[in-house]
Amino acid sequence: MTSSSSSFEAFFEGWLVRQEHFLDELQSAAQRDSDDARDDDLRDLVSRTLLHYQQYYEEKSRIAQRDVFLLFSPTWFSSLERALLWIAGFKPGLAFRLVSDSVPDLSADQRLRMTRLMEETRLEERALNDKLAKIHESVAAPPLIDLTRHHARFVDGDIAAVAEAEEAAATTALKSALEGVVANANLLRTTLATKLVDILSATQAVRFLVAVAQFQLKIRTWGLARDAQKQHQSRRRCS
Repeated sequence: MTSSSSSFEAFFEGWLVRQEHFLDELQSAAQRDSDDARDDDLRDLVSRTLLHYQQYYEEKSRIAQRDVFLLFSPTWFSSLERALLWIAGFKPGLAFRLVSDSVPDLSADQRLRMTRLMEETRLEERALNDKLAKIHESVAAPPLIDLTRHHARFVDGDIAAVAEAEEAAATTALKSALEGVVANANLLRTTLATKLVDILSATQAVRFLVAVAQFQLKIRTWGLARDAQKQHQSRRRCS
């Protein structure tokens, strides 16, 4: 495990503990009777919860600057969590399914605004998918291929030196491109969450954030349990 991986894993474990505390607080707030006097308290809880997620993305940004490739196959996730990744995180559109499941009492105006936001999100997701596809295409056709067309100009040692320089430049460009896509994907996720809670009432926003936390924690619990079972079965076959 690299130092970047172990550093983020330590942060992530602490972050998950805090997330469970936020989930307890959100669930407690959601179960109490709603009244106008509590609206400010609920909005404060929603803001603190969103700040908690913002801290996660800020730490991810620091990891991306050190080793962006790590975010596309994070060692701190279970195999199930990694299978659900979309550009180093959950797909933003998933939030609309969670809203639908947790907030059935949307008004007509809220539904209209939600539909518009959903379409905007789909367009941005598609644009990011296109950017990532272009990055993949550039990797499939690296500039090193051009060297072979001019091999007669160099002795073997020179070819190796130039090839090494070209490879380093290509890797740097790839890292920069991936960092940009990850940053834009994270921005889409965080701004979408903010826009969603702005559409929802304070009580609805709390129920939505309960659903988000429950989903993430359940996926992690299931994923870790499944990986542990696979490891146990593998050890039994080898023994």
